[in-house]
Amino acid sequence: MIRTVESSPHVSAPVLAAYSYCETVTGQQARNFAYGIRLLPTSKRRAMSALYAFSRRVDDIGDGPLADDVKAVRLEETRAMLARVRAGEVEEDDTDPVAVALAHAAEVFPIPLGGLDELIDGVLMDVRGEAYETWDDLKVYCRCVAGAIGRLSLGVFGTEAGARGAERAPEYADTLGLALQLTNILRDVREDAEGGRVYLPSDDLAKFGCSAGFDGPKPPEGADFAGLVHFEVRRARALFAEGYRLLPMLDRRSGACVAAMAGIYLRLLDRIERDPEAVLRGRVSLPGREKAYVAVRGLSGLDARHVTRRTVRRRA
Repeated sequence: MIRTVESSPHVSAPVLAAYSYCETVTGQQARNFAYGIRLLPTSKRRAMSALYAFSRRVDDIGDGPLADDVKAVRLEETRAMLARVRAGEVEEDDTDPVAVALAHAAEVFPIPLGGLDELIDGVLMDVRGEAYETWDDLKVYCRCVAGAIGRLSLGVFGTEAGARGAERAPEYADTLGLALQLTNILRDVREDAEGGRVYLPSDDLAKFGCSAGFDGPKPPEGADFAGLVHFEVRRARALFAEGYRLLPMLDRRSGACVAAMAGIYLRLLDRIERDPEAVLRGRVSLPGREKAYVAVRGLSGLDARHVTRRTVRRRA
């Protein structure tokens, strides 16, 4: 569970209340995200909760029951709120706690708020029902809805002074976001299909005989569904291996946060790889005990070292 925001002489009561609201949203709705950010110091945890609460609002609009034209209007209204944050026009007594928390976080940390515009753009792609022919096409979407979150998070984490290759940190954060999003896409393939959405590239679907889609607990007749899943798992693992290059550039607790979140998704990927058709039968997830264990491993750096060693062996 996310810890309650502590009192601080440097943060006013209205801002603390706004952060508390965002932490409540995060604790209640972020199944995997919360296990990572609980490892952060207070100021970073608050900022990450503000980012999550804003992102949750955008996602809820996109996934909700409203008509598509109404969703588009609501998303543009959310973009207008973001513009007020960027312009410094949000007062501490504003009635929107997410705006108040996000505005304060952006004052404390060099958060590239344009990434939240990218998130809105990505959800608008969902609203328009866009499909993706190739992996390069899908990457555009993944960068909007997940790579941007990686870069936003890096604005909160920062990099260690003197870290080698730190100029590439945004690239690695972006790539790690892609890895997480591709894992999400594999996990949710049946749920998305039931909602009329197909994210996996049509080129890949055709290659493995899966163009008919996934409207039941079994793959299409004659399809090599396991081959498709294993192909996408290998792609995701390569993205994880590249994205994990970010970890040595972060301070210990920020690195632990990233390792915990990424570690949960890596374990999901392991489960999907072992039983590809499980994603057609229901949502693949980890029990809370295992998520907590991954968070502890994140603090120790064990999972990061394991991925790094495995990547080195594969390249040797």
